[in-house]
Amino acid sequence: MNKLLVCSILLLAGFGSPQLLHAQTLATPDDKQATQPRKRGGIFTLYAVDPLARTLCFNDGKEGMAFVSNKWENRCSDLSFTLAGGGSFVSGIELNRIAAIVDLGTANDLRGRYGYEDAENGGVGFASIRLEGDKVTILQDDNGKFKASWQTLQEGSRLSEVKSSATAPIQLGHIYLVRTFDSNSKTVQHTVKLIVIAYRPEEAVTLRWELL
Repeated sequence: MNKLLVCSILLLAGFGSPQLLHAQTLATPDDKQATQPRKRGGIFTLYAVDPLARTLCFNDGKEGMAFVSNKWENRCSDLSFTLAGGGSFVSGIELNRIAAIVDLGTANDLRGRYGYEDAENGGVGFASIRLEGDKVTILQDDNGKFKASWQTLQEGSRLSEVKSSATAPIQLGHIYLVRTFDSNSKTVQHTVKLIVIAYRPEEAVTLRWELL
């Protein structure tokens, strides 16, 4: 387990500026662990005041923080819930990690912009978002027994606008893209899609997430 020192509890809980949410590492992240995650997605709830589950690790889909030998340490925090700014996602909080977060809007917003067929608040758009090389695509037309066609997700280009402590306001029903990687190792990176399925401001946010 890589042991990381963290900033103050108040900052990670969201009672300070999100730009200051930067952890410090004692060791280089394990490339094999980061590039071969044990879990590719699921449902997870981030709790603003829980010392462990205020962050999520994309490697295994578990809490990013840990109690180790009666110490509070950062195990693997790829995404955090902060109360700053009225409630936001934060990524890129570990030393040498940089990230980007893109808000795609709701399922209906995506359907309206890209023109594929889907039910009201349906899951077609979210399900169809995928990586083709370095390009993010979304469904264009599902031809049934024929091969479906895909189109470029224009907002995907904003994933290249990485920085430390990338943030985005949390909004119920919105779909997000998150990219995080180690600035010292291009092999340590994740690109994730997620949708907010429940949100209690100042308390908790539940999301469905999936690695691309």
